[in-house]
Amino acid sequence: MTSETDEVVLEVSGLKVHFPIKAGSLIRRQVGAVKAVDGVDLTVKSGTTLGIVGESGCGKSTLGKALLKLIKPTEGTISFDGSDISQIYGERLRRLRRRMQMIFQDPLSSLNPRQSVETLLTEPMKAHRLDFDPKTKVAELLDLVGLPHSAANRYPHEFSGGQRQRLGIARAVALEPELVIADEPVSALDVSIQAQVINLLRELQERLGLTYIVIAHDLAVVRHVSDEIAVMYLGVIVEQAPAEQLYEHPMHPYTKALLSAVPLPDPKAEDERKPMLLSGELPSPADPPTGCRFHTRCPFRQPTRCADERPALVEHSSGQKVACHWADEIASGTITPREEQDAVTTAR
Repeated sequence: MTSETDEVVLEVSGLKVHFPIKAGSLIRRQVGAVKAVDGVDLTVKSGTTLGIVGESGCGKSTLGKALLKLIKPTEGTISFDGSDISQIYGERLRRLRRRMQMIFQDPLSSLNPRQSVETLLTEPMKAHRLDFDPKTKVAELLDLVGLPHSAANRYPHEFSGGQRQRLGIARAVALEPELVIADEPVSALDVSIQAQVINLLRELQERLGLTYIVIAHDLAVVRHVSDEIAVMYLGVIVEQAPAEQLYEHPMHPYTKALLSAVPLPDPKAEDERKPMLLSGELPSPADPPTGCRFHTRCPFRQPTRCADERPALVEHSSGQKVACHWADEIASGTITPREEQDAVTTAR
């Protein structure tokens, strides 16, 4: 996590990724679409870290891959360093990939098991036809991620999960990129190893001047590495704010529910607090609810507007961007959860 700058390195507007649903045995025709990402706006400043959080199935990983054009966007613009890359293809896209890299969630599946570490780490330079000394470059990369030089002759299956993730990080920074998207970089690791990898990412950011987008469902991980956090639900951003501000004063009901599920270190406080429970299951992105995407599970939903009108992501007086019709009323306590409303009605 670094100090914020004014230079915008990535700007996303109206980004959509829809996967067609087709039916028919002879003539395949589209009968619907899975709206994995459905209108996302983001701004990432140079040298900072944007965390993207949300439960499984909300579209986080699809968004990350679309930003690198590993998945073709259906609609919208992606501006990297002032240039719209949503319409870039071929050789121009290949050159751009030097500046934008990804750390994948499962390092074992992203590393070719038949290739040695030396081959894996030098492959990006060969693909971009760069002039380099393999032995020297591999040694530099292994030093950078804290692995011994002897690792160069070994294969991915010979390493632990944390070491494989270090190899994935080394491969991602081999081309000296400006932007790195980390998709669940520590989700498969033990807690102690998670801390080591997080510290490594922060050290590399300081040393190499990297800009990060960290995708995760673990709110504790995102809090420790992020300057700003965007909360995603069913393909849309529902809240975005500086990290500490979002954790101390969440405004969107979904953010409140996510934070209420995080265990507290104090057992007494954990026993005394009342978590916000969500009703129902996450709706299908193939048939999202009308109006506010979250209204079918929201404990603060109102009989008007919520089911009919989709809220825009707007900035409030606190500086937080929130997509909720009643964000200010919920924050001030004017609107209470439905279970409390029902209790008051029953008492009367």
